[in-house]
Amino acid sequence: MTILTYPFKNLPTASKWALRFSIRPLSCSSQLRAAPAVQTKTKKTLAKPNIRNVVVVDGVRTPFLLSGTSYKDLMPHDLARAALTGLLHRTSVPKEVVDYIIFGTVIQEVKTSNVAREAALGAGFSDKTPAHTVTMACISANQAMTTGVGLIASGQCDVIVAGGVELMSDVPIRHSRKMRKLMLDLNKAKSMGQRLSLISKFRFNFLAPELPAVSEFSTSETMGHSADRLAAAFAVSRLEQDEYALRSHSLAKKAQDEGLLSDVVPFKVPGKDTVTKDNGIRPSSLEQMAKLKPAFIKPYGTVTAANSSFLTDGASAMLIMAEEKALAMGYKPKAYLRPTYATPKVLEKAGLTMNDIDAFEFHEAFSGQILANFKAMDSDWFAENYMGRKTKVGLPPLEKFNNWGGSLSLGHPFGATGCRLVMAAANRLRKEGGQYGLVAACAAGGQGHAMIVEAYPK
Repeated sequence: MTILTYPFKNLPTASKWALRFSIRPLSCSSQLRAAPAVQTKTKKTLAKPNIRNVVVVDGVRTPFLLSGTSYKDLMPHDLARAALTGLLHRTSVPKEVVDYIIFGTVIQEVKTSNVAREAALGAGFSDKTPAHTVTMACISANQAMTTGVGLIASGQCDVIVAGGVELMSDVPIRHSRKMRKLMLDLNKAKSMGQRLSLISKFRFNFLAPELPAVSEFSTSETMGHSADRLAAAFAVSRLEQDEYALRSHSLAKKAQDEGLLSDVVPFKVPGKDTVTKDNGIRPSSLEQMAKLKPAFIKPYGTVTAANSSFLTDGASAMLIMAEEKALAMGYKPKAYLRPTYATPKVLEKAGLTMNDIDAFEFHEAFSGQILANFKAMDSDWFAENYMGRKTKVGLPPLEKFNNWGGSLSLGHPFGATGCRLVMAAANRLRKEGGQYGLVAACAAGGQGHAMIVEAYPK
């Protein structure tokens, strides 16, 4: 996210924070609809002398689906390959001009640990085109893009494909460590006596499986617990969280119905029908949402299934080029990429303020996480005591914020969300007439990423 990334460490008690932040409640109920198209005056460009401009030519994604649905029998590289194939069809870029391919993923399939390479080969790229996979929790695709931008800016590459993939329908489940050790030792045993001796050490509790950890290794806390604590610390109510989640689903449904989610490409699932749209967009009602029980901190928590992002399968891919290369190949880029880390830093480095941003695209892990960040960004006290700033960053105006829905409604394939955010910002700037977009996302381990997206001149 921006300023606050979960999990929190060394925070004051929730009660003290609640007293400080409970004065100004945030409500989304009056802002469920996106504002009309923005017509902004052209501002200064962020281009700098003697530094290569890096542009987004275009980007695509598979439909994001609830885990356990139409993608459940696939492997991650199948989805990543589909995103790459969709990008090739959308842009008609010759495979041989791509210098490097970078994908992000979080929960790796052990058979295809370098999923970027397997997907690239499956999509028909040459085995001479290098590809690597990065993992940085929910900002893995952001890091893939940032790495690509660095390779282009340094002159090492001209054309990069960056993307990400996650398949939560089939995550690796391991034998227990005792069982793994027993099987490895059996494999090394050279005599029947050694084998029998090892087998005699077997116990039935060895068969208990190890599920993938959904908690932080360093803190043993799940993201949901962290979000619940964050909401409590900043006095974000259950109603506020539900209102924000309803806003996300309502705007996503509107964008989907109006054909604004143009980055989605159809995907023919082998042996099944063609999937054409995201299936997690489900506007409900505050009354129905209020019936759900807390999902993490029971019975008094405020984070529920309705105001949290859901486990999602999906993949995304973007074509990133040096500006001169894109123009030489006849492309009309969509946007410039100006990456760095964390909202205040990226704004200061670019010489911009919140008022200069025309389109905000922030990752919505949980409603509570978004709204707590809003309160922190609007607090001089927080800026002074926790950011070393004299004044607050400022509150993003909701009429410019995630106007086509967000991760709460569109879905959140951990490794793929970053590219969706950037393409949403670029497409919104073109549609709404803005110049600057701000993309931000949080990640496990208390990490965050922010990026300025500057519209390409028409």
